[in-house]
Amino acid sequence: MTATPAPMAPGYRPRRTLPLRVEALRQLRRRRTLVIAAILTLLPFVLVAAFAIGGDPGGRNGRITLMDTATASGANFAATALFVSAGFLLVVPVALFCGDTVASEASWSSLRYLLAAPVPRARLLLSKLTVGLAFSAAAMVLLPLVALGVGTAAYGWGPLQLPTGGALPAADAVPRLAVVVGYVFVSQLVTAALAFWLSTVTDAPLGAVGGAVGLTIVGNVLDQVTALGTWRDVLPAHWQYSWADALQPRMEWSGMVQGASVSVAYALVLAALAFRGFARKDVVS
Repeated sequence: MTATPAPMAPGYRPRRTLPLRVEALRQLRRRRTLVIAAILTLLPFVLVAAFAIGGDPGGRNGRITLMDTATASGANFAATALFVSAGFLLVVPVALFCGDTVASEASWSSLRYLLAAPVPRARLLLSKLTVGLAFSAAAMVLLPLVALGVGTAAYGWGPLQLPTGGALPAADAVPRLAVVVGYVFVSQLVTAALAFWLSTVTDAPLGAVGGAVGLTIVGNVLDQVTALGTWRDVLPAHWQYSWADALQPRMEWSGMVQGASVSVAYALVLAALAFRGFARKDVVS
């Protein structure tokens, strides 16, 4: 004899539970969101002050790097801000927004009440992951946007001076920077998915966030081990600076395509693990 599912209550629509706007407002009002926004906003001002104190950067041993062209224009300053932050600083908000979201509900003992609302488990995860990724993307955009404005005010609006020689007109520099920001976001999807998966298996937000940041650092360390040879190609960290190919006289896509493929592949697997594990989890917190 097959059991028939219980009828839904009148007016109940699973897809309308935990709307994205409600979850977004909850996350926006949290103190850690405001702290992250303040740090990313202040970083360009700190860099300007550092250049003012230390003087204009110059090439070392005849080699010109992106850092050496930081004060050439506002576009160069924005590119430099991305360069100094993409490896670690931008990892933190991604891990925080995606790793703290479910685990924090468990630590507050409110997760079971959300599910009893009743919010379907898949719907809860989807809402929280969507909002987490949206806030992560906002963090990626906020830093270069503020840096572009601050850099333009400090160093003027002009072409993007390329470390390899030559320059890109200012009208072309902004779309190139947009490509860079887009790639940085895609490359961080693996960190976002890792943090989100850890958030579903632990009730400690710090464990989920710290675990994601720690494993990302381990990946960066392993990428420096040249003895691994071609095995490094499967590490997301190996491709994290492929966006530099966008800051060339002729933009190259091959490195960014490979890096995006590796990151998205890892992210899909980790997100699937999160949804599968949470669907079977006995939620008691």
